[in-house]
Amino acid sequence: MATSGSRIDEAWHVMGPQEAIEALDTSPQGLAGDEAARRLVTYGPNALRESAPPSVPRLLVRQFVSPLIAILLAAAFVTFVLGEWIDTGVIVAVLLFNAGIGFVQERRADTAVRALRKLAVPRARVLRDGTDREVDGRDLVPGDVVLLESGVRVPADLRLIRAQALRIDESPLTGESAPVTKHTRALDRDLAVGDLGSLAHSGTMVTSGRGEGVVFATGRSTRLGGIADLIETERQPETPLNRHLRRLARLIMVVVLVACALVLVLGLINGGEPRELFLAAVALAVAAIPEGLPIVLTIALAIGVTRMARGGAIVRHLRAVETLGSATVIGADKTGTLTENRMTVRRLWAGGRERDLERPDPARPASVDAAASPLDLDPLVLALVTGVLTNEAAVEPGGDGGVGDPTEIALLRAASRAGLEPEPLRDAFGLVADVPFEPAQQYSASLRHWGVGGGAALFVKGSPERVAAMCDSVHGEGEGGDGAADPDLDAVREAAHAMAGTGLRVLALAVGRSRAPGDTPIDLEDPRGLVFVGLVGLVDPPRAGVREAVRACHAAGVRVLMITGDHALTARAIAAELDIADGAGPAVTGAEVDAMDDAALSAALDGTTVFARVSPEGKLRIVRALQECGETVAVTGDGVNDAPALKAASIGVSMGRAGTDVAREASEIVLTDDDFTSIVRAVELGRVTFENVRRATFFLVSTAVATILALIVSVAAGWPLLMLPAQLLWLNLVTNGLQDVALVFERGDRDVLRRAPRAAQEGILSPLMWRRTVLTGLVQAVGAVALFAWALEDTGSATTAQTVALTTLVLFAAFQAGNARSQHRSVLSVPLRDNRFLVVATAATLALHAAALYFPPTRFVLRVEPLPLEYWPVMVAVAASVLVAVEAEKALRRWAGRAGRSGGRSATGRSGRAHPAGDAVRRKSV
Repeated sequence: MATSGSRIDEAWHVMGPQEAIEALDTSPQGLAGDEAARRLVTYGPNALRESAPPSVPRLLVRQFVSPLIAILLAAAFVTFVLGEWIDTGVIVAVLLFNAGIGFVQERRADTAVRALRKLAVPRARVLRDGTDREVDGRDLVPGDVVLLESGVRVPADLRLIRAQALRIDESPLTGESAPVTKHTRALDRDLAVGDLGSLAHSGTMVTSGRGEGVVFATGRSTRLGGIADLIETERQPETPLNRHLRRLARLIMVVVLVACALVLVLGLINGGEPRELFLAAVALAVAAIPEGLPIVLTIALAIGVTRMARGGAIVRHLRAVETLGSATVIGADKTGTLTENRMTVRRLWAGGRERDLERPDPARPASVDAAASPLDLDPLVLALVTGVLTNEAAVEPGGDGGVGDPTEIALLRAASRAGLEPEPLRDAFGLVADVPFEPAQQYSASLRHWGVGGGAALFVKGSPERVAAMCDSVHGEGEGGDGAADPDLDAVREAAHAMAGTGLRVLALAVGRSRAPGDTPIDLEDPRGLVFVGLVGLVDPPRAGVREAVRACHAAGVRVLMITGDHALTARAIAAELDIADGAGPAVTGAEVDAMDDAALSAALDGTTVFARVSPEGKLRIVRALQECGETVAVTGDGVNDAPALKAASIGVSMGRAGTDVAREASEIVLTDDDFTSIVRAVELGRVTFENVRRATFFLVSTAVATILALIVSVAAGWPLLMLPAQLLWLNLVTNGLQDVALVFERGDRDVLRRAPRAAQEGILSPLMWRRTVLTGLVQAVGAVALFAWALEDTGSATTAQTVALTTLVLFAAFQAGNARSQHRSVLSVPLRDNRFLVVATAATLALHAAALYFPPTRFVLRVEPLPLEYWPVMVAVAASVLVAVEAEKALRRWAGRAGRSGGRSATGRSGRAHPAGDAVRRKSV
């Protein structure tokens, strides 16, 4: 007997129904109850392992795994050894606050995602002991015969042994929007999942018809389980922010150690007292280490999380905010992400003309005269009526809900939009007989009462080739007679080909001339002599606003790729409509991806924007290839087939409403509104968040550089220490306590989405910001040292000189906070009202320091003294020089930029975008 562990390896689609039944040691009447119980013990329950929520201790420990946390711990240890209990307490409080915010956010996000999970375990109808019974889906075993009907979720992988007009929505597994017609025939061995018409897979949904299937795989052995295994073995890549923080932490540690060593060595060379120099070196280390950075980072990310939540995105991990902002490529699934995942009638060819049903003509309301012949109706009206009367679906009047085959639901909605309510129409023309759709016959037919005295008319829908073969004329625009036009059907075939060429799914409609009582009966099994009514073009339409969102991504330098399991022609048409594909090149198929080696796949990524009929493994390869090219890849999706790629991506974004549980669990961000346009807003917020982290980091590092340089110069000159250890710690407290936090509340520059993504190798501080850090550090250090020397010479008091140096650096920090508000814009063009918190924080910092100079207890602890009033204008003027220097540098850069643009074409690339398609591969070589 075959086991469930064989999964697809047994090629069950190659076997015939009876052969599969024998291989599974069962019968068409199903298993006996005791045999089913025995197999349940052997194979286990039909369920996937559900990941347990992270434990509280694990979540807490996770908050301390950060490069800069090590710096904080070192600073806490040093201050503890020195007996600086207040500083130790402050640093420990920072650590706990940082961990608390991260813990609460991740716990809340995990709870929100799990609340989206469907709690009900699906039930299944099976044949046991030859009788029809309902069992818990977990109790299914290989060999069970499962009964399928419309609206049922397939509970396991099945080899179909009976299929009657059976159609199954496989979009969660394959990404194909249209339901797949199922059958029982044996198939060739090497086929894609979407072409396995004799199999029904776990997790898919029956949209219409009935069938029976024998279970050949359950639980983790199903194709769904195989994807779950792929997810578990895939590791989440390190986020760019973690990578940059680790590099910055190493750099800071090296610089601080070198600076401390210089202070000690130079001080000893100049005859300084060893203990005092050692304390000064340790205090310098504590002052220079930006221990405020972790808390600033946490607050910035938490603000980003809150802003994203308002925009409909649940962020499961704080670092995901920044990662999405640094994305250079978005690999988007089509079905349910870029499109609505519901079929819609877009085009209708009737009466020799093609009509756009997305914009119905209000001047021509549809109406039906029951006493007239169907062929007396307007061609458009007759086409809509035919779509209603050959239909088993049901829709809510005036609503979007529906039950049944998505294609038939779309036909009912089209009629309803034109004023033809389906249920009254079907009631008015009662059913006499019908022929359900069968794949072999490629049509369905409905014989309806029509006219008075027991007359009837036949209505048919099906494939264009099959329906055209039944017809001998085409319904025209005439008002009298039978309305039949030229019997030449070439125009019909051309119209059908043109519709299919645009990616539409095409159905044909026809009617039989109305028959009076006593006329020759209509042959439903082989109808002939019909009148061709029209063609219907259906599509899973793009979501509203997606095209604009794609254009916004292009403007932001972010490539958008469509990676879908749907057919290539459909994918290419939708991609062109959404401006994802802007050329005439074909889509790359999953079979072509599988045939490529890694080098060929990397080359194919240069210029290819559409990948179709791609398997989960293929999606995974594409994501990995992009990452190998140096891209930061965001993947969006809602299906089970998207989950491996969602987990492997730099950032996975899943749909919260229509998405599967598996996709949500594999992602970092869940969109509660299932709207792709929310991603663009999230990218913008991610960029603003990272820019705010940069602002605070620039502020902290530049002020630390100024302190280090000034202290080294004073020690090298053989002067008294520029600042005492207590003063260094105070400077660290007042400058890094409020202003750095206030900077993360900036709203961001208006053009943040019109810039190219930052280079993957670029750290938290850009090269420009590092140069500006050196510039401002030198200006601050020179100013502080100059005023220290001036005060020392003017008063002869080391205490006064140290107080002047300390106060000057505090004032420098106030102006430097203004410099940090924008990397490119003048501080004068950034309104203060955009960040009132920074204004308050700066005022509070200056007031706090001024109070410390006059409050006796702080004067004693800090060894400072009140300064003469005439000193203050001098210190303010010198401190303002850092603002003047940066404004001059910004103005010079703006002038150089304008001169460069006027001298040649924009450097944004050949497509006019900041990040043209194909940059990924070229960047790799660079």
